[in-house]
Amino acid sequence: MKHGKKYAEAAKLVDRATYYEADDAIALVKKTATAKFDETVELHIRTGCDGRHAEQQIRGAVVLPNGTGKTVKVLVFAKGPKADEATAAGADYVGAEDLIPKIQNDGWLDFDVVVATPDMMGVVGRLGKVLGPKGLMPNPKAGTVTMDVTKAINDIKAGKIEYRLDKANIIHVPVGKASFSEEALSQNFNAIMDAILKAKPSALKGQYIKSATLTTTMGPGVRMSVAKY
Repeated sequence: MKHGKKYAEAAKLVDRATYYEADDAIALVKKTATAKFDETVELHIRTGCDGRHAEQQIRGAVVLPNGTGKTVKVLVFAKGPKADEATAAGADYVGAEDLIPKIQNDGWLDFDVVVATPDMMGVVGRLGKVLGPKGLMPNPKAGTVTMDVTKAINDIKAGKIEYRLDKANIIHVPVGKASFSEEALSQNFNAIMDAILKAKPSALKGQYIKSATLTTTMGPGVRMSVAKY
């Protein structure tokens, strides 16, 4: 893969043989963020889990103390008083069956998170083929299937992120923006690690956190020391 001049310059700052402690890695990725836009700082954690086994699946959510730096659009599937509650709580879009053709046929996906009340999951289930592959399917573990739509919306708007294993048993999560202070990124990072460590499957034998890399959207990866995890 060919990288540009800026990437090459940024890559020189990173020692590929070093496994950096969290604070050093955060300071370093901030220095490597040279794009014209405010890059996202991303964390990629390779686990020792085998996601093919249900008891080793990891999925959950955590509210980042300093948010994600991104404005998140929330779509809520609800009816009656719960629909009114969702609107009052600041949901960007609220609807029920009326939204199915818009999403299914028109390809409308102008939202980042989907929340649903439990009674609406039958309706939302019809969108599984569209929402599932994009990771937008509401899930009780992530707190997005709930009767408390106000709390769900408030948490998401405050910077709640979901984490889950991908097919390669890696977790990919945003830590914040490159413009955040080192302290803000560090607090977000610690909140993520605490949540993921608590989510360790009891069925897992062997090492849980195998490796971790911190990177920005356009920058080189910074390998992190995972000895203490």
